[in-house]
Amino acid sequence: MAIKCIARLRSRRVVQDQLQTPNEVEAEGGCCWANLPQELLWEVLLRIEESESIWPQRKYVVACAGVCRCWRFIIQQIVKLPQLSGKLTFPISVKQPGPKDSLLQCFIKRNRSTQTYYLYLGLTNSALSDGGKFLLAARKCRRPTCTDYIIFLLAEDFSKGTNTYAGRLRSNFLGTKFTVFDGQSPQAGAKMGKSRSSRLANLRQVSPSSNYPMAHISYELNMLGSRGPRRMQCNMNTIPATSIAPGGLDPTTQAELNPYQSTPTSFLSKSASMENSVSDQKNGGLVLINKAPRWHEQLQCWCLNFHGRVTIASVKNFQLVASPENGPAGPEHEKIILQFGKVGKDLFTMDYRYPISVFQAFAICLSSLETRIACE
Repeated sequence: MAIKCIARLRSRRVVQDQLQTPNEVEAEGGCCWANLPQELLWEVLLRIEESESIWPQRKYVVACAGVCRCWRFIIQQIVKLPQLSGKLTFPISVKQPGPKDSLLQCFIKRNRSTQTYYLYLGLTNSALSDGGKFLLAARKCRRPTCTDYIIFLLAEDFSKGTNTYAGRLRSNFLGTKFTVFDGQSPQAGAKMGKSRSSRLANLRQVSPSSNYPMAHISYELNMLGSRGPRRMQCNMNTIPATSIAPGGLDPTTQAELNPYQSTPTSFLSKSASMENSVSDQKNGGLVLINKAPRWHEQLQCWCLNFHGRVTIASVKNFQLVASPENGPAGPEHEKIILQFGKVGKDLFTMDYRYPISVFQAFAICLSSLETRIACE
């Protein structure tokens, strides 16, 4: 009953907390919840976080963070990053690296009539039929010289100038090279990391005209028309190559080492940046390549082991691993960082892990859904 009461208070408290100063909130009695003994409050919130570990029950943890500043401060200390806990809790989680110990299972639904794509977090083993927890949505926009996939935080809001804009994926004319743009600069992300109480507000204060290149995706041309799987390469500019090594640099600190361009890329900028994807490897960023499938003589097809997560053969299916890059391959180069595959006519599974985020994984999978004759 107490948790439901907190959930009802959340929306009003968050608005007051953002618009008023701490003194104004205290003067109106907005911090009455903060008068609880700190030890008791900490124990209660800790138990809520531990018990409500999956969605939709996880919404109560978010509700607790919206009661007042004191509660939010405690929640930010209790809730761990996705790479440590394996849980996606707040909207900012879609821009944070995934879990280190296992793949986080998601799925994508495609709406052909509206050219939209919806990403959901799998809640159970039968999540494909249970609906899942919505994470991101994308709409495909064809242009004379390129194709854009505009990514939003809400499923219903695709209007221009919306404050739910998260980023975009842009292809070149042939659909062989893609650039992933983040709607927010790393400097803003660093500030959000230091002040997690303002993450939700900061994440939504972006504009579709602000784009910061964060990754390049390229598909190898198949001019001879030979049969076989696609060959793709992803250059993750903002993730250091050492992030996959034991004790390596965490990508959340990459903003200080490899900042985006100081000037945002224009909405109408040319796709020249896509042509430089190969040269980006020299900057020390992580390079992902698709895992080579093996030819199955009996089935007469190329096969990859998706451990039951993919049921329909498709040229769009892939598994990405880290490239050794001028050195011997180690155990860290055998781990699947992202896998994507078809399970229905308009249904696909997407499983990802550290060091990429769900936003980056979604953008990479969208590039695979683009039809390109030159690569097949």
